[in-house]
Amino acid sequence: MSRQLNGIIETVRRYGGVTRKTPIREVVEALRSTQVYGPHLPNFGDDAAAIPWGDGCLLLAADGMMTGLIASEPYAAGKASVMVTVNDIFAMGGRPIGMVNVMASGDDEQRRLIVAGIEKGCRKLRVPMMGGHLHPDAPADHPALSLAILGWATRLLRSHLAQAGDDLVLAVDLSGRAGCRSVVSWDANSGKTPEELRHRLEALPLIAENGLSQAAKDVSNGGILGTLAIMMENSGKGADVDLDAIPRPGSLDLSDWLLCFQSFGFILSVPPPNTPNVLSLFSERGIDAAVVGRVQGAPTVDLRLGGDSGVLFDFRRDVITGISCVPS
Repeated sequence: MSRQLNGIIETVRRYGGVTRKTPIREVVEALRSTQVYGPHLPNFGDDAAAIPWGDGCLLLAADGMMTGLIASEPYAAGKASVMVTVNDIFAMGGRPIGMVNVMASGDDEQRRLIVAGIEKGCRKLRVPMMGGHLHPDAPADHPALSLAILGWATRLLRSHLAQAGDDLVLAVDLSGRAGCRSVVSWDANSGKTPEELRHRLEALPLIAENGLSQAAKDVSNGGILGTLAIMMENSGKGADVDLDAIPRPGSLDLSDWLLCFQSFGFILSVPPPNTPNVLSLFSERGIDAAVVGRVQGAPTVDLRLGGDSGVLFDFRRDVITGISCVPS
């Protein structure tokens, strides 16, 4: 194995955006018994809870910002809080309805910047902030910000329905720039109109409603490979990934790009006959989408780079979230 590929594997496996997800299984298992109290669809790593309602599903999701980001870049944290929750709804084939927030900050200027970022995010993505809760006495060096969002979908994209033989399609927007200073990120939202941003995101519900895919995830703080691997773990599958096929900007090297949190980034598992239509939906919206691999039945995430190959994760012994549709 080449030094470059080995370095990518080791970096991703040690990356905080991946390793910080390990406690998820413990929390999920402790709370699983509460699900008997209401209607829902089983959740194996979905970005939102799916609640059957009428002829579709309500989607309910929540997300929290990292304390360090809020303290160092409060305006960026406010914008990002809207973006990540909105992306969670679109990643499941839905459209957002509205949000609420919980904010903790005792510093007037810090709080002003957080709120200004939230307001900008809501205007850019055209989703209303409909309420919330404020703790105005939290210390400035330990602020907190969480958002919850409600959405609606008629057909779903799930985290655990990748099927062996599916193409893995990565959709990213390369017309961006490096984002926040305190985290590795790619900002492809700034400089675009609300109409452009919503038009891009609309590709996801259209893919779901036309039955072109049934599995997707948005690229979270686990980065491209971490997010892809979590989808395989959730689905009880593996993947063969060609790193040379991954679209990336010329301004970042491959290792940094693979770890980037994306303002617009989605991984989809697509039956090969549907792949041309999926790629076309993204392309006509100015999104760079490409087949970067294939889902395989063996539970390993295998990487190829040039003529080299290596194993990123082997789910017979490795755990990221520990959440899988296949009983352990």
